[in-house]
Amino acid sequence: MGRKNYWFLFVILFAIFSIFICTNIPFQLGLDLRGGSQLTLEVQPTKEITKITPNEIEGVKAVLDKRVNGLGVSDSQLQTVGTNQLLLELPGEQDPSGAAKVLGETALLEFRIQKNGTAAQLRDLQTQRNSVESIISLLEENNNSAQLLKEININNDINQLFEKYNIQSDQILDEVQFNTLRNKISTEIASLFEPTSLTGQYLTNAGRRQDQNTNNWEVTLSFNNEGGELFADLTKSIAGTSRLLGIVIDGISYSEASVGKQFETAGITGGAATISGNFTADDARNLEVQLRGGALPLPIEIVQIRTIGPSLGTQNIRLSLFAALTGLFFVGIFMIFIYKLAGFVAVLALSCYSLFTLSIYALLPVTLTLPGIAGFILSIGMAVDANVLIFERLKEELLNGNTLIRSIDASFKNAFSSIIDGHLTTLISCITLFYLGTGFVKGFAATLGIGVMLSLFTALTCTKAILKFLMSFQGLRKISNFINVNQIPSPSINVQ
Repeated sequence: MGRKNYWFLFVILFAIFSIFICTNIPFQLGLDLRGGSQLTLEVQPTKEITKITPNEIEGVKAVLDKRVNGLGVSDSQLQTVGTNQLLLELPGEQDPSGAAKVLGETALLEFRIQKNGTAAQLRDLQTQRNSVESIISLLEENNNSAQLLKEININNDINQLFEKYNIQSDQILDEVQFNTLRNKISTEIASLFEPTSLTGQYLTNAGRRQDQNTNNWEVTLSFNNEGGELFADLTKSIAGTSRLLGIVIDGISYSEASVGKQFETAGITGGAATISGNFTADDARNLEVQLRGGALPLPIEIVQIRTIGPSLGTQNIRLSLFAALTGLFFVGIFMIFIYKLAGFVAVLALSCYSLFTLSIYALLPVTLTLPGIAGFILSIGMAVDANVLIFERLKEELLNGNTLIRSIDASFKNAFSSIIDGHLTTLISCITLFYLGTGFVKGFAATLGIGVMLSLFTALTCTKAILKFLMSFQGLRKISNFINVNQIPSPSINVQ
């Protein structure tokens, strides 16, 4: 009995370790349990690239991964769906509009030189933009004051600008519309500059800082060696002239600057530049994230945004836990009613199995979702199935007149191949679902697969160890504890 007691001791220690893990390591909850946002992104073809291939998808995914990491959202997941879509999950993010803006823009950085003969037109556009930016600042300072909005809406010059850029203004103008107007003006400013060979592909880093004099935020840029040389040559070519250097992102001009005469000889060296465009702290951060992540190789369109509140996530957890415990309770009642003491052992083994599985989920960690919990509950059914096979074999051995201890050993040996076959076929299904499925399907496959492997361990090890331990007590070593008295073949059976 010594070796069998060692196995029982191992099960006890494993259970204690599992309790420690479950109480000290938090579970990683998915979007539907924790709450958050889910964005479905569709990669769009261009004139140059008319067919979306897996390589293009991976390129877009790599850039988006960097941007998501830059946003600082923990436990985010980005997965490919079909041939041209990506599914982004942002747990805990209840306002996806900011993330959508950062992720959806291409962030193509260009350095352009002002075209000849555009000085007067550029001055007029800059004056218009400055006026609009002043209004935006006023609105921000006054929290979109109704009185201020009313005064702005009767300004004829402002209304003419909205008409010029075909911006609908049949309702009260607000901050959103003024931001649209500013972007329209900045886009027209960008058209007064001609592209150069210096783009964002030469960036090595982007950062942000606050100007000590104006308190406005700036975005800092660092180039690699080749980019630094191109920047020096570019600034050298317009140094001391009336032509300006424009910094354009996605066709919108953010900054236009002159290059002093002192740079005529070598240009601006050092491989660094600064974008100053009256940024707020959030604007500077978003632009930094976009530039650091790089430009998207293909445009993307956000086709769906879904938000799950934290209260709904808590309700999902409560209902899932109730379903799991209710199922386990009824399974336990059935096993005890049908298999008596062996059924009670099965309940103990299932409890150990549940504890072991949850500790593995916490250790790996496995992201728990509603389908994942469904996979866990289904794996409990697999564990029960293994115990049913064993105990049916045990009843057969006892009905054939074998002794109790010999029947226990034979039942595990005879049920082994059936248990292995059942678990192996389920495991193959899990592997297939995990590699071919996406999103929640993968979560279901992962939890079910881990559960199937652990149920094999608990059925063949824990159940046997607990059963053999209980058989060390003479009072429990009775055939009537396993089958009905009227089913016992002969009263002369010797129980070992």
